[in-house]
Amino acid sequence: MEKIYTKNAPEAVGPYSQATVSGGLIFTSGQIPINPASGQVEATDISEQAEQVCKNIKAVLESAGSSLDKVVKTTCFIKNMNDFAAFNEVYAKYFTNRPARSCVEVSALPKGVLCEVEAIAEV
Repeated sequence: MEKIYTKNAPEAVGPYSQATVSGGLIFTSGQIPINPASGQVEATDISEQAEQVCKNIKAVLESAGSSLDKVVKTTCFIKNMNDFAAFNEVYAKYFTNRPARSCVEVSALPKGVLCEVEAIAEV
């Protein structure tokens, strides 16, 4: 198993890797809307936060030799299901290959953010 790290995505906020590679697949940890340049959550609404999350996923995948086009499954967590349409609008710009997906509302996310996404992709 190979651990993935890139400075182009946020540092892990706990005892985990940004992603791991095993069996020809990349498993990303959940990405939240932390700007990797500042280490802070700067976006305030669901669209801005989803944008940063997708950029973070893209950076992790690219550092592992993959891309958003090779994603086969995502799991999305949103704080408020009323944000579902706005989240989808941003998500659709990045995941154009339409991978399998689960999306659930959760009561809380790290650092009080509005969304988090994890992905599984082919190398």
